[in-house]
Amino acid sequence: MESRQSVNCGCCICETDHGPKPFIANIMQESRQNRNFRTALWTGKQLQMTLMSIPAGCDIGAEMHTDTDQFIRVEEGTATVQFGECREKLSFRRCIGRGEGVFVPCGTWHNIINSGNCPLKLSSVYAPPHHPEGTVQCTKRDAEKKQR
Repeated sequence: MESRQSVNCGCCICETDHGPKPFIANIMQESRQNRNFRTALWTGKQLQMTLMSIPAGCDIGAEMHTDTDQFIRVEEGTATVQFGECREKLSFRRCIGRGEGVFVPCGTWHNIINSGNCPLKLSSVYAPPHHPEGTVQCTKRDAEKKQR
């Protein structure tokens, strides 16, 4: 198993992506310590885990993955989950809390909104991987820049 290494991503010190080697982690602890909008914790050939920290009142942004299934788990905080057939019609809404997860099939529009007063801590599994290995996005704005 590899030792932990840190990199300076320009706005903070971030843990490096630990994949594709075998890796053991306390996901709840890793999620709580993550202060970035998105950090790739582990990236393999068929699977990826990222950690997210969403400020109070903010969201991940409505998105849809055409070729990736996703599982999102609330590690700390409360959230409102939205699903729908298109970006403009996210008609399904449900509140979820710590320990609850959301399965998002490819082709489904979705959004996660922090409905609490503290940062929302999420872990997210993509199959196959969705973000480049080693992804660190300190803010939502950084993530939006990479999508353009």
